[in-house]
Amino acid sequence: MLNLLKLFRKEKLWDFQGGIHPPEMKTQSNGTPLSQLPLPEQFIIPLKQHIGHEGEICVSPGDHVLRGQPLTFGSGRMLPVHAPTSGTIEAIAPHMTAHPSGLSELCIFLRADGEDRWTTLDPQPDFRSLTREDVVKRIHEAGVAGLGGAGFPTATKLRGGLRGVKTLIINAAECEPYITADDRLMQDCAAEVLEGCRILAWVLQAERVLIGIEDNKPEAIAALKQALGGDRELQLRVIPTKYPSGGAKQLTQILTGVEVPHGGRSTDIGVLMQNVGTAWAVKRAIIDGEPITERVVTLTGEAIAQPRNVWGRLGTPVSHLLHHVGFAPGSRQMVIMGGPLMGFTLPSLNVPLVKISNCILAPSASEMGNNEEEQSCIRCSACADACPAKLLPQQLFWYSQGGDHEKARAHNIDDCIECGACAYVCPSNIPLVQYYRQEKAELRAIDLEAKRTAEAKARFEARQARLEREKLAREARHEEAKQRVARSDQGERDAAIARVKARAAKTPEQETAEREARHAQALAQQAEKQSETQALSRQSGDPRKAAVEAAIARAKAKKSGVAVGEQPSEAAGVAPAAEADPRKAAVEAAIARAKAKKDAAAASEQNPETADAAPVAEVDPRKAAVEAAIARAKAKKAAAAAGEQAPEPADVTPAAEVDPRKAAVEAAIARAKAKKAAAAGEQAPASADAAPAAEVDPRKAAVEAAIARAKAKKAAAASGEQVSELADAAPAAEVDPRKAAVEAAITRAKAKKAAAAAAAEQISEPADEPHAPEPSDAAPAAEVDPRKAAVEAAIARAKAKKAAAAAEQASGSVEAAPESSSEVEAAASPDSADPRKAAIAAAVARAKARKAQQQPSTTED
Repeated sequence: MLNLLKLFRKEKLWDFQGGIHPPEMKTQSNGTPLSQLPLPEQFIIPLKQHIGHEGEICVSPGDHVLRGQPLTFGSGRMLPVHAPTSGTIEAIAPHMTAHPSGLSELCIFLRADGEDRWTTLDPQPDFRSLTREDVVKRIHEAGVAGLGGAGFPTATKLRGGLRGVKTLIINAAECEPYITADDRLMQDCAAEVLEGCRILAWVLQAERVLIGIEDNKPEAIAALKQALGGDRELQLRVIPTKYPSGGAKQLTQILTGVEVPHGGRSTDIGVLMQNVGTAWAVKRAIIDGEPITERVVTLTGEAIAQPRNVWGRLGTPVSHLLHHVGFAPGSRQMVIMGGPLMGFTLPSLNVPLVKISNCILAPSASEMGNNEEEQSCIRCSACADACPAKLLPQQLFWYSQGGDHEKARAHNIDDCIECGACAYVCPSNIPLVQYYRQEKAELRAIDLEAKRTAEAKARFEARQARLEREKLAREARHEEAKQRVARSDQGERDAAIARVKARAAKTPEQETAEREARHAQALAQQAEKQSETQALSRQSGDPRKAAVEAAIARAKAKKSGVAVGEQPSEAAGVAPAAEADPRKAAVEAAIARAKAKKDAAAASEQNPETADAAPVAEVDPRKAAVEAAIARAKAKKAAAAAGEQAPEPADVTPAAEVDPRKAAVEAAIARAKAKKAAAAGEQAPASADAAPAAEVDPRKAAVEAAIARAKAKKAAAASGEQVSELADAAPAAEVDPRKAAVEAAITRAKAKKAAAAAAAEQISEPADEPHAPEPSDAAPAAEVDPRKAAVEAAIARAKAKKAAAAAEQASGSVEAAPESSSEVEAAASPDSADPRKAAIAAAVARAKARKAQQQPSTTED
């Protein structure tokens, strides 16, 4: 009855399909306590001792390190490795590691100094004072990985189970034959194992903690129960001995009755599993602050004289371990790392010990049985009956051997735990696990290639999409540019069409006038250029004559309503080279002085003597010449309006068509006539004042001309002549200096007309006295400077205009004033610029003046 009650009190256990019961062979090594072995002279420390990527090296050859000092660093699955003892880094180079392939991996070679000094540690006895994240971080920095054989980083596994894990399972089954590392660890370090279990349970916030251990370990069970005492947080579950009950999925099913789904993980059903050795390493990392630098290793087999479990430093060569336990190799001796079912044969005894090395098995030739030859599969289904994963091993064998990867994947070859149960029961001695491992490796390579291909395809498609976007953007920019060009071209086409229409609307007379104007302007420019660059004897024509002809052509073209290369303005032909010629500035200055003189004319009317002394004597001869040219132009306009009734203007009219020298001669004649007419109405003192005028400086002559113009303007104002109507003739006076000059010239011409009308009677009377001063005026003129002659000519022209204005009827039309003024100015300005020609013209003028003086005297007699 008591046994029945104990049976009901037991927690329910489940079973899994398949499994085998091979000879345990554990008594060879589990009866000896853990022991330390002497340190080797050199340690070989692989950078990768876990599932994941190797860390970044943080030491260099020649560095001296202490035990527990990190040699690499990393995050995630990049676990660091630490120095197993104090010493000097000799080299960092590839070396053969503990792997079935026998390939080399990067390792750090450490020469021990024999002191075995620890680095500075950071123990944390009260782990509950830390946060869960800090505990996980410390576990990662200590380099703790699964010590049961998988080697999965513990910190990464804990981060994945921080939420949703209700059951923590501590795997203490250790079901594979020969291996007793966990058994001996639980016997000697039960308290540390249980403390590590509590830390893991606190981090995961698990509702229950189950410790699963097989019933073939009575000493370990007793030690755990003693260490637990009355603690109900941890539950010890003793399970039947059966291989492979230590598998993660199988133990989960035994303790919870729940199967891990295909392709899933134990965390999907709220379960997380850790190994006993991992729990011990967690305790050392948190409570003691020690990184993992050693682990328990089982050294067993009939080839070893003293099989036992020892503390093996990571990086210790296997040959060093076997040497200290009495290894006696036989012929064709094999050494297996791991158990007889899941382990692999070492390619060399110089490979180092790593974190997942739990057993070194050195069996004798008879211990492992006869190495029988592999035979064909008889399809007995013994492997299927023994498979704990519910697979079809014989089918997987066919697909793996034939390279049918898709069908092997379809038969869930990835669920194979490689326990070796199928190979153990196979009567044909087929190494099924080896075929499965090879097929898995090929499938991983295929998957990796497919992943790389997909990534390459994604990059290619992204590149194509980017190129397409850039192409569309370029096309959009090109289209926009085309539209802009089309819009600009449309504007140019419209302007061209408008020009064509305007050209079509021209009359033959306008086209002829425009063509003649362009031709005359080109000739004028050519002549002007030759006058600047070549000597007078080499010039093809007279630049002044060409300028006069160009002015006449422009005037005719403007009358026809055609603008040739210039703005349609009345003042366009006044100064074609005004922008480059200083005469433009002279014209503007003359206009300003004229306005000032007009204001002073009021005072000079009452006091003529004061007016004679007006300070205008600073006038430049060139400016006076310009003013004279403008005056001549207005005189021609007055003569044209009068219908050529007066003979004096008729002499001036053809001046624009003849050589400038002739114009100067005619000006001299006009000057003589004007003097004669003026002498009739003046008193003796007035004639006496005029006589010395020829002896004074040319500046005084300019002053006298200015005074005469001022008086004429005053007389025009007295007669009530309105000149406001003429302001419209130059609408752009504020903008174009040439227009301003023309407008001022027109205004002065009309004012002089009005003055001349008032004095017409005096001018028309015959002269009674033989004007003796005229000969005296002309005689000394031959001795003066040519500039004086130019000034005198300007004064004479002004007086001649007064005489010409007497014949004008009403207010004459002034529409052609700008054209005429520009023509005469073009003829007169060059005349004042050449001193020799001016002297010749003055001499001719004086001769004609004497002749004209003699003729009136004869008539009077």
